[in-house]
Amino acid sequence: MNILIHAHSGLRWIVLILFVYAIANAFSGKSSGREYLKKDKMVNLFTMVSMHIMLLVGLILLFTSGKVDFANMMADSTRRFYALEHPVAMILATVLVTIGRKKGEGAQATPDKFRNIIKWYTIALILILASIPWPFRIAGAGWA
Repeated sequence: MNILIHAHSGLRWIVLILFVYAIANAFSGKSSGREYLKKDKMVNLFTMVSMHIMLLVGLILLFTSGKVDFANMMADSTRRFYALEHPVAMILATVLVTIGRKKGEGAQATPDKFRNIIKWYTIALILILASIPWPFRIAGAGWA
């Protein structure tokens, strides 16, 4: 169990770096007017896949963790965060990334591909950043 918590917490940095890179790459492509390349497609794919992996690890933790107490979660803000707020936000962020990648790939014009990635990935990233149990934000967060 402890290894999953560490993996989930550590992999968040890879996910965040991929998000920042994918968004910066889309901004660069849009502003330079270059074609949507295979490299762009792969960056967006790796970002989406990493988010899906994080979601799967998180769902395993959700149903096996001692921090989650479904019976008493609404009375305690920390338990509610881990049992409801964090998982729902991360599921939504994963859906947004998946939609964004699909809309980005499906757009006909190259600027629209980049624009869709920027829009959907940025919204997902904001949601992720707001929902991470940062040690300074949530009591009981961190490596425990």
